Amino acid sequence: MTSPQLTAPTMPRPKPGTGAAKLRALFMRPGITRIVGAHNPLGARLAERAGFDGVWSSGLEISASQGLPDTDILTMTELHTVAASLAAAVDIPVVADCDAGYGNAFNVMHMIRRYEASGIAAVSIEDKLFPKVNSFIPRRQKLASIEEFSGKLRAAKSVQEDPDFMVIARIEALIAGWDMEEALRRGEAYAAAGADAVLIHAKGSEAEPVLEFLSRWQPDLPVVVVPTTYHTVTADELSAAGAKMVIYANQGLRAGISAVSETFDTILRDGRTTALEDRIAPMKTVFDLQGMPQVMADEARFLPNSGKTDDQ
Repeated sequence: MTSPQLTAPTMPRPKPGTGAAKLRALFMRPGITRIVGAHNPLGARLAERAGFDGVWSSGLEISASQGLPDTDILTMTELHTVAASLAAAVDIPVVADCDAGYGNAFNVMHMIRRYEASGIAAVSIEDKLFPKVNSFIPRRQKLASIEEFSGKLRAAKSVQEDPDFMVIARIEALIAGWDMEEALRRGEAYAAAGADAVLIHAKGSEAEPVLEFLSRWQPDLPVVVVPTTYHTVTADELSAAGAKMVIYANQGLRAGISAVSETFDTILRDGRTTALEDRIAPMKTVFDLQGMPQVMADEARFLPNSGKTDDQ
C-alpha cells in the first residue's frame, strides 16, 4: 500500500479575529460541524487538509504529548501557547479545551482575554472542580455547583470583545454518575447563564444517553457531542438527533501512537526502513506541511540572489 500523496498549495494564514466568525457561520449552516483533536500545528494542518471543519485543541493530547496525565498539571499558559499555535497554522476555526477554566471566575476571565486575543474561535470549559481529572479515568469526577459554574460562564461572557467568540459549557453530570435529570438541569442553567452552546459528555459504549439528552433538550442552544467511547454512531445519525457539532477528540493522537510504535518496531526488527517506505509519508509531504513552497516563493521575491553560488 502506498502512502497518500498530499498535494499542498500554499496555505493561507488566517486573519486575526476571523476564526470566531467562521465558527459562528458553521453553527448557523444546516447539518453538523465536524472537528478533530490536535496537539501541535502539524496535526492541525493535517486536519485542515483532510477536510475537517475545525480543530479541537485537546487538553488530553497536549498533556500526553508532554508525557503527562490529563489532570490539570499543565498551566493555562502552556495550554494556551499550543492552542494559539494551532490557530496561527490553519485557516479553519480552533476550539480550545480549557478544562475547568484553570481556577475560579477570575481565572476564567483572564483565560478568555488571552484566548480570544490569539484568534481562537471558542473555548470549552467543564463543570468539574479544579483541578480536574480526565473524564475517562474512573475516579474523582467531582462537579462544581450549578451556581459556581454559572458564575464562571457569566464572567467569561462579560469580558469577551468579539461577539462571535463562543463559550461552550461542558456538562459532566453523566461522567460523574448523575442522572439525566441533573444533566438537563445543568444544561438549562448554563444556557440561562449565557453559554453559546452546551457539550454533553458521556463515556458509555452506547450512544443512547446522548441521544436521550438530545431528544429532551429544550433551549434554543446548540449541543456538542464527543463520541469517543460510543464510536459506532455516525455523524449523520447525531445530526438527525439534533447535535450541531461532533468532536473527534483524540483519535489522531491514538493513531499516531500505534503507527509510530509499529514503525519503530519494524526498524529494530529489520535493521533498515525499506519495508516502511511505501507506508510512511515522503519527505515532500513533510516539506509541504512545513510551508516550504511559500518559503521558496518568498525567497524568489525578496532574496533574488540567495540561490546563486559564489561563482555565478
